[in-house]
Amino acid sequence: MNSEPAIGIIGGSGLYQMEGVEDAHEHRVATPFGAPSDTLFGGSVNGRQVYFLPRHGRGHRLLPHELNHRANIYALRSFNVRWIVCVTAVGSLQERYAPRDVLLPSQFYDRTSQRADHTFFGEGIAAHITFAEPISTNLRVILKEAAAEVGVTAHDGGTYVNMDGPAFSTRAESELNRRHGFDVIGMTNLPEAKLAREAEIALATMAMITDYDCWKVEEEPVSAQTVFGHLVANAEKARQILAQVIPRIPTEPNWPEHTALDSALTTERKLWPEATLKKLGPILSRF
Repeated sequence: MNSEPAIGIIGGSGLYQMEGVEDAHEHRVATPFGAPSDTLFGGSVNGRQVYFLPRHGRGHRLLPHELNHRANIYALRSFNVRWIVCVTAVGSLQERYAPRDVLLPSQFYDRTSQRADHTFFGEGIAAHITFAEPISTNLRVILKEAAAEVGVTAHDGGTYVNMDGPAFSTRAESELNRRHGFDVIGMTNLPEAKLAREAEIALATMAMITDYDCWKVEEEPVSAQTVFGHLVANAEKARQILAQVIPRIPTEPNWPEHTALDSALTTERKLWPEATLKKLGPILSRF
């Protein structure tokens, strides 16, 4: 494990092409949970160690339900990543959030069906993380300030509803999510947030709005072509924001998320199976 606390970026493969990346190198990582989506692309940005991970693999090879979120977060934690910024495409469920805007979620609603894969724990060690505030407030504030400085419209706060995919919503589903007051919809970010909290990593998200889902009948329903067209336009915005965010992240991991397991672990330490403790080494090392 690296001694220097590092920053992780999860998003499209184009993000690691941002300017200012020095000493670039790739790492192929094996984890007890299988292979991550791709190799980790590491480098120094403004003097900070940063690791980029393309969520769907380079070339967008993996569907949302195929993502090995545990392997992705474990791989980043094994390189001492203590802060993660996620960049992810979402559909807008409210008129005020337009395509190519950015929303910084503060809450999630879980409509996924693979929750057993969204925890590192089990096999003799039980943990129940506090998740009332699923996003790192401190990191979200940094994102908000950076977006304002580069002139990007960023809405601060809102609820991201996480569906399974890979198909987009039916109109009935979209209308129901909208009536519930949810703000954006996506297929990937909630598992990342849950696992990051278990790994004592502070996480915040830039949700890049690409469409109005399909509730807005006067608009064309969301399609992959629409999403990727807006994603290309949003990629440069994301790189500009990240360039401002990275040097503002503190070097000492002392936010509340960095000790999340203090109040989560319920199994007595003397009962922890050695095999499970070894498996979760990067996460439980301080215990």
